[in-house]
Amino acid sequence: MDRLDTLRGPVPPRPHDARAIAALAANPGCERRAVLDAAGVDKDATAAHLGFPAPFGQSAFAITRGNAFEALVKENGCAELLRLLRDLLGLPVESAGYTDLGDMAGDPPAHRRHEHTRRLIDRSAAEADDDGTLYDHPLLRLEIAGHTAYLEPDVVAFRLGGAFHVVEVKSFAVVDGQAEPEKVAAAARQAAVYVLALRTMLEELGHDPLRVSHEIVLVCPENFANRPVATLVDVRRELAVLRRQLARMTRVGRIVDALPPGLTFDLAPGPDGAPARPVAELRDAVRRVDARYAPECLSTCDLCFFCRDEAAGRGSTELLGRQVRDALGGVATVDEALGLADGSIAPGEGQEEIARLLRLAGRVYAEAG
Repeated sequence: MDRLDTLRGPVPPRPHDARAIAALAANPGCERRAVLDAAGVDKDATAAHLGFPAPFGQSAFAITRGNAFEALVKENGCAELLRLLRDLLGLPVESAGYTDLGDMAGDPPAHRRHEHTRRLIDRSAAEADDDGTLYDHPLLRLEIAGHTAYLEPDVVAFRLGGAFHVVEVKSFAVVDGQAEPEKVAAAARQAAVYVLALRTMLEELGHDPLRVSHEIVLVCPENFANRPVATLVDVRRELAVLRRQLARMTRVGRIVDALPPGLTFDLAPGPDGAPARPVAELRDAVRRVDARYAPECLSTCDLCFFCRDEAAGRGSTELLGRQVRDALGGVATVDEALGLADGSIAPGEGQEEIARLLRLAGRVYAEAG
């Protein structure tokens, strides 16, 4: 932990939210992200200081629309959501209760809200009856490389048979039964974080963690109207990737031990409130940790523009996407791939097969042209 604190510098660790944790599952092979997240480095501030600010953040219109849709789904004690759950999960509306776990006087700190959630979830898990209960604004918790992250899913539905379902409310539209795959995938990764956190809570309380379903309820507006529609999304794959990445972060010491002594990503502010660290010095420090850039990083990682510029500077095959990069195996640059294709570069050890395929592809394109 002392080494990670040194890497972060004399500033508090950046707390992890569900979106940041979900992004870990989007690119589990990136050492740069693993180290910076384990150390609690503020990647958004790092990217801005390097001159590559991240593009994240919704427009005011999108935020207002999202808030209005969530309010519609939850109004009157989640009456509309209960209708959806009745149809989707077989939950009798007449037997369902509603509890707002965020309704605590005095604006209590996160740990008190978390304990309040634990008590009510423990009571529900211990009850033998099949009455359904909706818990709004629960506060869950995950340990991320020694740091505590508090997480607030949209709703946790406790339904018949003692099973818990995480409910995720999103404002992107489902048109003719289809939604944008990228947005559904992002929602699934984020919901998987909540599923893991709720399973962790149940296990700590002595209950079976698998009572939290691997199928989450995704609620979206239908056909650009305000009428909500619900569907089940299986997040087992996202859970598996998330577990592997979180375990990897706890073992990040192997990567950290290979870094130069004294290396730091210090962003301590100067007298003017801006980071005092020279940009060139910070850039060299960040580049000491290998990145695994892919175009998908543009929607998940605060350092995406910096890493893309870095990959472009060396002509990396990473710019072509993960499928192309993985198919090319150990071919690191576009120039090397072109050289293997036209025969101007002799294949190294282990490159014979990919060189043969590249030459074949080159001949096909030449004949087609």
